[in-house]
Amino acid sequence: MREVRLVFSKTDRCKYISHLDINRCMARALARAKIPLWFTEGFNPHPYMSFSLPLSLGVESNCESVDIRITGDISNDEIKKRMNEMLPSGIRIMSVYDDFRDCSEIAFSDYVFKIEFKDNETALERINAVLSSDEILAQKKAKQGRRRVIKETDIKPLIDKYTVSVRGRDIILNARLAAGNDKNLNPSLLFDTLIRLIDMDFEWKSISRIALLDKEYNIFK
Repeated sequence: MREVRLVFSKTDRCKYISHLDINRCMARALARAKIPLWFTEGFNPHPYMSFSLPLSLGVESNCESVDIRITGDISNDEIKKRMNEMLPSGIRIMSVYDDFRDCSEIAFSDYVFKIEFKDNETALERINAVLSSDEILAQKKAKQGRRRVIKETDIKPLIDKYTVSVRGRDIILNARLAAGNDKNLNPSLLFDTLIRLIDMDFEWKSISRIALLDKEYNIFK
């Protein structure tokens, strides 16, 4: 038995597939591709799969990964080939390799936000004003007893770095956000907070996760 990591992209319409459904999709593709998987023991055997970091619904990515355990003699190139023949368009295996790091070492995620405003220059000024402020109060749904309430939380400490610019018809926000088990900022929460605070009409284009990094800012693999 050996353990391998499959790095995959999730784009186009597949960005609207939930993390739970991605899990099911990958399991079915592995079965159809006849990958010799190692199964857990017990009354309900199932293939071992471990995903790196759940991706928010509606966010694209080219750096997702799932770890599997395999038995038998099959090359990493063959695993990649068979899987890409079975997966739907929008999900593609980009690489398969051994000798990888534990997912607990993930500390940051890099994202690219693309947004179009009628007045991009004004939007740029307002976004910069929000991001450079001492605190950025996001509104999160929470439970208080049986009631659902809105609580404010400061997400400023969870934004490690950012740049904002105008490119063509779009505002481009590159942001490095806290990720992992201890601290994690959902990119959708950052997006919703920015739009609420700048109070401008917009046309949403995309949010993409482009890299996972460790605490030393090295690419996580």
